[in-house]
Amino acid sequence: MKTYTAKPQELDRKWYVVDADGQTLGRLATQVAMILRGKHKPTFTPHVDTGDHVIIINAEKIHLTGKKLKDKKYYRHSGYPGGIKSITAGELLNRHPERVVKAAVWGMIPHNKLGRQMIKKLKVYAGAEHPHEAQRPETLELKY
Repeated sequence: MKTYTAKPQELDRKWYVVDADGQTLGRLATQVAMILRGKHKPTFTPHVDTGDHVIIINAEKIHLTGKKLKDKKYYRHSGYPGGIKSITAGELLNRHPERVVKAAVWGMIPHNKLGRQMIKKLKVYAGAEHPHEAQRPETLELKY
């Protein structure tokens, strides 16, 4: 018996909407990363992007446990000597809540060409509205 390998042309991708209102950041990110990667499908192949598209709405209402709002830091670098900048999770959640969710999901998918291809299928919006109604996304209920 031969091992099944998914081919990019024979994949059918679905669109899912996830409401982040009241969800814990890490628990949401693990399940979204699994869907982006395609591990929920029986046709999962590690070296092929078999995942689906995910739209996350209400990112501004995400929940962080413990003291992460003031202790967790996000770093970026300008490229110049001494150009490192940091911002706390609370400040970033107030300014750009979609970046907090996207950073959490990015940390859970492969950091290579395949991962960069997968993260493009993630759409995050701070409010309850999104411009992807034409794709007829299904509502996805998360396990926890």
